[in-house]
Amino acid sequence: MSDVFAVDLALDLTPTAPRAVLDLLRRHLGLDDADDGGDAVEDVPDFVALLAGRGPAVRIGGVLMAELLQGDGHWSLTARQEIHAELLPELDALVEMLAFHAKTEGFIGQLRFYEDDAPEVLLNRAGKVVRMPLRAADPSASQ
Repeated sequence: MSDVFAVDLALDLTPTAPRAVLDLLRRHLGLDDADDGGDAVEDVPDFVALLAGRGPAVRIGGVLMAELLQGDGHWSLTARQEIHAELLPELDALVEMLAFHAKTEGFIGQLRFYEDDAPEVLLNRAGKVVRMPLRAADPSASQ
């Protein structure tokens, strides 16, 4: 058994998202900030790039990916990653930061233990992340 979670994120950041937020996000994506003339993110001991996985997923199936693209006046992020349970506090902090600067209200992603059938939906409610667990419908409820 493994303590792996499937993480999917899809959101747009506001045009006013600070440069430091974008730099940290780029670092989590495994991108080098030196090429874009931005300020380097201060080195953090034991930093793990949470959104840097690319290629076949080991436990959750499919492909690991992440893209950050600049649109008309905003940045768009889409990511699908495998995250080990011990990194969930760092992921929570990253998602909270992204939600605070998100242009997207409502659904911004989902988190699922790789052995579970249903995820927890991640919702942005006025800059705060709300986790809403999904569960199978009770078949007796429709009778």
